[in-house]
Amino acid sequence: MDSKKKLSFTFITVVIGFMIAVQFQTVKEPVVRDTRDTWQLREDLLKEKELQLKLLREISSNEEKIAQYETKRKQSKEQVLRETLEELRMEAGLSEVTGPGIILTIEPVYEELLLGKQVDSISPDLLKRLVNELNMYDAQHISIDERRVINTTVIRDINRETMIDGYALNRLPIEIKVITENAQSAEKLFNRMQVSKSAEEFFIDNLRVKVHKPEGPVTVPAYDEALRIRYMEPVKPEEGGKS
Repeated sequence: MDSKKKLSFTFITVVIGFMIAVQFQTVKEPVVRDTRDTWQLREDLLKEKELQLKLLREISSNEEKIAQYETKRKQSKEQVLRETLEELRMEAGLSEVTGPGIILTIEPVYEELLLGKQVDSISPDLLKRLVNELNMYDAQHISIDERRVINTTVIRDINRETMIDGYALNRLPIEIKVITENAQSAEKLFNRMQVSKSAEEFFIDNLRVKVHKPEGPVTVPAYDEALRIRYMEPVKPEEGGKS
């Protein structure tokens, strides 16, 4: 065999050997495929569904919390309005009030009764002076003979009879209830009224102002008449949607 034939044979042998090696390597390293069986796939799918359900529950919970927050916010606004309205009613005297305070009793001087002097009335000026003194000493709520005293209360003489908002004070003794801010204020008011100048002036009219020591809560009734407001009228909204 000549050299050319040997060279061709050698080249062909090398090519065939290379092809066999490549084929062997391909068979040895097959393409990676998903070898999971049906049960594994089902388990993975179930986990994905559980995760999705968990997320949906969290979303629903957050939405419920937001709804509850909005409800509470609206309710808190309503509660604030109710509390404000009740405070205004209390300040206006339209609500019954119970709290620390003192009770004063205006009664005839019994020594004068023994002398035959009949005392059956009280001066409106003296009564107003006493109320002003109580207010000066930080009284918060006052009632006279179970009639609530408010800013518009009128105490005056009508046909020689002392009236409070149209009700006659023609029977003695007369009880005045006073509510203060706290028990300490009630004690201070008691001590001040013990040496009251206006109380001393009642003695000239054969009347005695008896100040009772604060021992328990005092209840002042609500004002039960219609409030008369003068020189006030509702504001009309401006045109264009402004208020």
